[in-house]
Order: sequence, then structure tokens, then C-alpha cells
Amino acid sequence: MRQIATVSPAKPFSLKIDTIAPDKSISHRSAMFAMLGEGRSVIKNFLRAEDTLNTLQIVRHLGAKVEDDGEVITVSSEGIAESSQVLDCGNSGTGMRLFCGLLSSADGHFVLTGDKYLRSRPMKRVTEPLRAIGAKIDGRKNGDLAPLCIRGGSLKAFSYESKIASAQVKSAMILAALHADGICRYKEPERSRDHTERMLRGMGAKIATDDDLVTTVEPLDGLLRPLHIRVPADPSSAFFFAVAAAITPQSDVVLEGVTLNPTRIEAFEALKKMGANIEYELKEDKYEPIGDIRVRYAPLHSIEVSERISWLIDELPALAVAMACAEGESVVKNAKELRVKESDRIATVVAGLRACGIDVEEREDGYRIKGGELQPAVIDSHGDHRIAMSFLIAGLRSGMKVEDVQCINTSFPNFFELLEKITKVSLA
Repeated sequence: MRQIATVSPAKPFSLKIDTIAPDKSISHRSAMFAMLGEGRSVIKNFLRAEDTLNTLQIVRHLGAKVEDDGEVITVSSEGIAESSQVLDCGNSGTGMRLFCGLLSSADGHFVLTGDKYLRSRPMKRVTEPLRAIGAKIDGRKNGDLAPLCIRGGSLKAFSYESKIASAQVKSAMILAALHADGICRYKEPERSRDHTERMLRGMGAKIATDDDLVTTVEPLDGLLRPLHIRVPADPSSAFFFAVAAAITPQSDVVLEGVTLNPTRIEAFEALKKMGANIEYELKEDKYEPIGDIRVRYAPLHSIEVSERISWLIDELPALAVAMACAEGESVVKNAKELRVKESDRIATVVAGLRACGIDVEEREDGYRIKGGELQPAVIDSHGDHRIAMSFLIAGLRSGMKVEDVQCINTSFPNFFELLEKITKVSLA
């Protein structure tokens, strides 16, 4: 049954939020990378959402001992073991694509699947480059759709140049390279998010990226150091409440304990260029720079977003809401990747904004949005958590009803609890 959420227009608010969902990307990687560490890895503040818990369950199926006391997760592994279980990634494209790389060089046969939405998402962007370096992967439509079957084994050293900037593709190739028979090189056209490199280097892996965006990976000669990490708050999740403050007059929010990795705060920088008052305060820097982000309302103006798209791809639906509230015409270009997310996010953003009375033009690689007054509407999320949350935030200006919101649990389980601090929310 499709759950429906209704929100009312918000009054000015001032909040400090220290319970933003832990970072999804880093939570996925923490569970996976712990299998590469010697001894006992310790993970604090792990995101307990459907997608990341599925990744943790897969880690168990691959032979790791996982203990969870509700606060701290420990993972002990002696390497990746073949599993008799089908490995269910749920709704997570990150999980499936990274496991493709990790398992491509592990001894054994593995089957990856997911929910109906994930099974319809294209995987060729990862399976093709992995096959090009010798990985044995097959699936529906010649390996483009899950379930995917992987016959893992040792890979030859490679030099590969990618045509797209994607942290998922890069991470999959780096994970495959760790067990290749020589030094591997991966080049991308634009710098993508770099959590994988930062975390694996922190564990002792020899990974370097030069000024030409060539990442060099030396094969492991054993296990890495165990991971000891506190997962920071997810800036992609925090960004919904940044937009909430930016579009609600006289509002102010402090988002605490967020990763300030430059490849993860580009959406905040775009919002800042639109006129929002945004400040950063660094608190610590080990695996990741972590600190607080303060966002205060100011009148917004239009912007063009066409560069560093891979740095803010997940935040573009929420940024579209800010664009709809800004003066002038905003444009998003070079974002064709939006069409292969949990939904076709170009189409779903355009349809949603049109339903809200906004003048918006759909383009092959993005959209043009003319700012105006958002109107109440009924929005179909199409099972996409970011579309659902983006239009609920839009409802802070006008009121909104969003259908199929149970998908929000895949990434941000306490989203509604936080939203209720700002406005009235009803679920049916």
C-alpha cells in the first residue's frame, strides 16, 4: 500500500539539528571495507536504513562476523567467502555497483539482486568497464540489469579511461584493482566524489590521484588496517533542511556533524551562490573533514548549474525546489545521469514542478526553471526517496501531498521526525 504524506506551509523557524541521518555513502563503504581490514573494525553512527542494513547483511553472508549493540557495529573478517545466498541490495545502486567491483576479484560465484526498482536500473556503466579489465559478470540484457552473476577471480593489471565522472564506477574499479596482479590506473574526465580513496588510504592502501585525474592503485599484499570510524551526517540528507531554511523567510538552521568533504558540499555552494547565507565550521579531520553548516534565509536568485555535476547529482532535485522559489530563470545542464537514478529524476522533477504551477522546460540533460509561487499539488514520488523528500520540502511554502513516501526509509528514517519540528505532517 502506498503511503501518503501531507505537509502544511511553515512559519519561520530556528533549529539546531544533530540527528541528520548518518552518511549513506560512507556507511555502505564502512561495512564493505571492513572486510578488507585485519582484525576488528569499529563503526559508530552507522546509518540504520534499509539500504545500508542490506549491505551489512550481505557482509554477513560473505563470511564476516558482525556484532551490533545498537550503538556500535563491529566487523571481523578473514577475507571474502563465497555465499550460498543471493545477495539482496534492496534499493541501493551504490551497494550493487560497489559490490560488483569488490566481488569481481574475490574467489567464488556471487549473485546480486535488489527490489523491483533496482532491478530496472542500468548497471552497464559498471559492468562494462569491469568486463573490459577481465571481470566475469553477466545478467539480464547482457549484464545491464540485475540479477547479476559474478564469477570472481584474479584480475590483470589495467589502465582504464572512463568517459563519465562517477564515484560509483571509480569505486568499483578501485576495489577490483586492489586484488589485481599489478599496479592499476583509472582516469576520469572530471573529479568525482572521493570517499573510497580517502577511506582506503586511511586503512593503509596505496592509492594516489594526480593532477590529470589519474588514480593509481597498488595491489594489496595482505589485509589493511582495521577501520575505526564515526560516520558523519550525510550532507545529501542535510541539504533538504538547508533548502527548507533557504526558502522559508526569517529561518535559520545549524546542521551539526556533517562531512565537509569538498566533493560533497557543492550543492551548498550552489545555494550560497543563489544568495542563501551559508557558513561552515570545521570540527575534525581524519578519514573525512567533519563540521557544522549554518544556513539562514535570504532572497534567492537564479543560477546555472553545469559544472561539477557529479559533486551534487543527488542534491539536484532539492536544489530544483530552491530554483523554483528564486527570482529569474535557473538552468541545469550536463546532468543526463539524473535519468538513471531511482527514477528518471529529470522527468519526475519537471512533472512535479509543473503540477505546482512552475514554468519548467525539460531538456535531455537537465531543465530550465523559472522561479514563481509554488502551488499545492499531489506529487507521485515514483518510489524515489529524493523526489519524495524534495517535494515535501517544497510544501513548506505552499502545502503539499506526496504519494509513495515509504521509500524515504531507504536513506533517511528520521526525516519526518525532523520535518515535524518545522511544520505539521500527516501520514496516511
